[in-house]
Amino acid sequence: MPGSLDGVPLIVVGSYAPPLAPAIRRLKFEGHAELARPLALLLAPRLAALGIGRDASFVPVPLHGARLAERGFNQAALLASTLATAAGGSFAPRALGRSRSTDQQARLGRRERSTNVNDAFVARAGLVPQRAVLVDDVVTTGATALACLKTLRLAGAKVLAVVALARADASGW
Repeated sequence: MPGSLDGVPLIVVGSYAPPLAPAIRRLKFEGHAELARPLALLLAPRLAALGIGRDASFVPVPLHGARLAERGFNQAALLASTLATAAGGSFAPRALGRSRSTDQQARLGRRERSTNVNDAFVARAGLVPQRAVLVDDVVTTGATALACLKTLRLAGAKVLAVVALARADASGW
């Protein structure tokens, strides 16, 4: 499923549909962190095919502290860590942070999603890599990824790719 977001390659395993969707829901909402590694490894060959490896730093989409405490882990960080190891790159879990809590994107419509995450991310000085791969679990409208891309670019990073397990709601892209 090739695609791009603002000129950056979008790499996904497949659509947000069975068998991926139930596995992602179990990971994200049912606390099955052990699913992150095998799911992330489905993405590794796609990264290798693009030549993304040692010179890349894998940056997860951050969760707000309250959401992280509620969930107990950041699924994007678990995915990014596995991908960094598989690709021989580095893991940059603190490169991005949340400047404010946002509503859950899954509960919002297309228009509200972009407004919800506008200026919600901050780059942490000295932690933003020169060459970044942005990692999330699902890309729906692309609003979260675009907000993170903007923040990384303003901090001087070249974003090599956006990677996610699944892509949902591709209509209107």
